[in-house]
Amino acid sequence: MFKILALDRFTLLLVAMVVLATFLPVSGQIASYFNILTTVAIAILFFLHGAKLSREAVMEGMLHWKMHALVFAFTFLIFPVLGLMAKPVLEPLLGQQLYWGFLFMCFLPSTVQSSIAFTSMAKGNVAGAVCSASFSNIIGMFITPILVSFFILGQSQHGFDPTKSIIQITLLLLVPFILGQILRPYIFPYMVKVPSIVKAFDQGSILMVVYGAFSSAVVAGLWQQVSGITLLYLIIACSVLLTIVMLLAFYVPKWFGFNRADQVTIFFCSSKKTLASGVPMAQILFIGQPLGMIVLPIMIFHQIQLMVCGVIANRWSKSTQE
Repeated sequence: MFKILALDRFTLLLVAMVVLATFLPVSGQIASYFNILTTVAIAILFFLHGAKLSREAVMEGMLHWKMHALVFAFTFLIFPVLGLMAKPVLEPLLGQQLYWGFLFMCFLPSTVQSSIAFTSMAKGNVAGAVCSASFSNIIGMFITPILVSFFILGQSQHGFDPTKSIIQITLLLLVPFILGQILRPYIFPYMVKVPSIVKAFDQGSILMVVYGAFSSAVVAGLWQQVSGITLLYLIIACSVLLTIVMLLAFYVPKWFGFNRADQVTIFFCSSKKTLASGVPMAQILFIGQPLGMIVLPIMIFHQIQLMVCGVIANRWSKSTQE
């Protein structure tokens, strides 16, 4: 229960950033400096992610390749297909740019921290969750730009080349992650001693990106373009998408004969989308686009998935103790 409350506190902080950006948006030259600071913070964040990832857990988790294959199928196949199938309904309701954000969300990799935390809480295969979630984010640095270039930007920006975006994402996210892995023996012992500082930096860097993204969107007239009814449609769309994926992620592993621990891991790793990687990717992929509208769907989906998964993980945890 306390873990769920902690996640809710972060949700409130995200909402606070949106409110702050609405009334006090950063703009002009200050926004340029803030963006540089945010870029540095994101690079450090992924450096810390690399340093936190245990190589032993990776080696143990790699043995479950069938489980990882199913997680990747949900993340990079089922989610995108559902997002594309929803276009005839959602694009007229949400408008093109919000639908782009919804589709971009479907193309994103899974979360890392919450997938592992909920899997552990529900007594699942934690080593498998570490491996699946981490590999999903690494693979997503290449797959997500390709999907975006083909299904979104390729239709609006003729001649859009995903190679440049992949290089930028690699430099911003993957290179720091690899450096963190290399320096893990030296860095990790200090990280263990100050977990609260690491967590604060982890969440703080995401809050900075959200504030910067919504500041630029507010300056460009975000709230004049998104009505209350449109926001309600978006919340319903995210809820329906999560429900469909969770039902599939609950029953499909059973049909394939996975044991209970692996079923739990597949469920939590397959049904979530990352905010931590998603917002930095959006900054690179959607240059010149209204970033606030692009990241709004993943922000809403992120909050819904955390609340729902928190309740489910708590219930499954109690069921294993009975």
